[in-house]
Amino acid sequence: MNAESGFEIKPVYHRGDVAPDVDERLGEPGAYPYTRGVYPTMYTRRPWTMRQYAGFGTAVESNARYHQLLAAGTMGLSVAFDLPTQMGYDSDDPIAHGEVGKVGVAIDSIDDMRELFAGIPLDKVSTSMTINAPGSLLLLLYQLVAEEQGVPGAALTGTIQNDILKEYIARGTYIFPPKPSLRLVADTFAYCRAEIPKWNTISISGYHMAEAGATPAQEIAFTLANGIEYVRAAIAAGLAVDDFAPRLSFFFVARTTLLEEIAKFRAARRMWARIMRDEFGAEDPKSLMLRFHTQTAGVQLTAQQPEVNLVRVAIQALGAVAGGTQSLHTNAYDEALALPTRKSARLALRTQQVLAYESGLVDTVDPFAGSYVIEAMTDEVEAAATALIERVFSYGSSVDAIEQGFQKQEIESSAYRISQQIDSGERVVVGVNRFAGDEEEKYEPLRVDPAIEADQAAKLTRLRAERDSAAVEAALADLRKAAEGTENVLPPMRAALRLRATVGEVCTTLRGVWGVYRPVEHF
Repeated sequence: MNAESGFEIKPVYHRGDVAPDVDERLGEPGAYPYTRGVYPTMYTRRPWTMRQYAGFGTAVESNARYHQLLAAGTMGLSVAFDLPTQMGYDSDDPIAHGEVGKVGVAIDSIDDMRELFAGIPLDKVSTSMTINAPGSLLLLLYQLVAEEQGVPGAALTGTIQNDILKEYIARGTYIFPPKPSLRLVADTFAYCRAEIPKWNTISISGYHMAEAGATPAQEIAFTLANGIEYVRAAIAAGLAVDDFAPRLSFFFVARTTLLEEIAKFRAARRMWARIMRDEFGAEDPKSLMLRFHTQTAGVQLTAQQPEVNLVRVAIQALGAVAGGTQSLHTNAYDEALALPTRKSARLALRTQQVLAYESGLVDTVDPFAGSYVIEAMTDEVEAAATALIERVFSYGSSVDAIEQGFQKQEIESSAYRISQQIDSGERVVVGVNRFAGDEEEKYEPLRVDPAIEADQAAKLTRLRAERDSAAVEAALADLRKAAEGTENVLPPMRAALRLRATVGEVCTTLRGVWGVYRPVEHF
């Protein structure tokens, strides 16, 4: 039997399968090379942050869901944005038609952001925002709303995904070409160091590549290669590595292949520590720590017999926790069908709480350390991922490899291979190609009201009538000037957003300077 990453899984493992220098490869928890975890005590004093990814329809509806999740014991919020927001378009833009509020919440201006976080104390809640190309805009809106609550930037904690490179590889919600996109990322690093020092400025993501079909080795290889590219961009912009690297974070998937996933997380930590120390000369221990959020694998959830997904999610969550994640989102069992219902979202959270408070997993650090199979698999995943990183940089850089279609082609090949294995029955998916039910059970999904689009458009009409249009135009002109030069674009962007410039207007201004990305097709 072969692992998803390609190496052979042996029926039995012995001491000889483990590297002779295993103690050196392991180290101690909270110490280089961080194989056993980034903190000495890990969960023995407090569990991981339990997040639930939520956001749909209007800001008011999403706000109500956030209050429900916080009341149920969620420790951090993870915000989903609709597709127009992710692509930098306002809800009344013709290109947004039919997508407003569909896969997340629609945020067009500071007015929507106020509604989204109404009654939520932003100095006490950690917020993760899944937003990339316009990530800096949403962070600035969040900061402005916090200031209105009397919460300074220094008190804010959370993460913006802000990982544009994986969008070119696997997801597609990019706006600008790679070079200005990397500049925007570096500007965000510098801005947050001065203004929002506790904020995680980027969540370098393998999750979406995994959802597109990447193997565990490909997931961490392409993610760490992108991480190297971001570090290089920040250094080229004049930032010292230890000034920004401690705020880098990562985002991975947790699949049902439990042992390989545990090995993957441990290998990724060890690789990043070595990269930051040896390649970039980082000296701050926090610069060497690969801190990551995990989400259970949405792509492995099935519409057939959806209740079985409860078991899958529990196994996936177990792998993330045993692998040492810093925060975790568990998918709801019905997400293959529609947006989660209130009940299914609560059950997903309860899965994490059972692991934290009933399983005993929090009683000891890295409980799988020393296992013959885990240590051997960790080395195998690391070797496969290291070889892939070398192939990426044989093109010159991660961006060069992206422009040649390398990562995308590798992931698509893996996805095709897995699909063939499922179709042939070689890879079992319970309820799909084995143990299928005789009849479909009735399910009533949560649906988004199509009237949301008209409501958002009406709000935008009122906003444009009420605001000081001349002041907004002047602020956007200042932003355009900054984008044409070399100064940090976030301060003039913040000034425009404070005056109620919309997300679409800000992104259109930057499109006028930087252009848009048109991928080259490779056949």
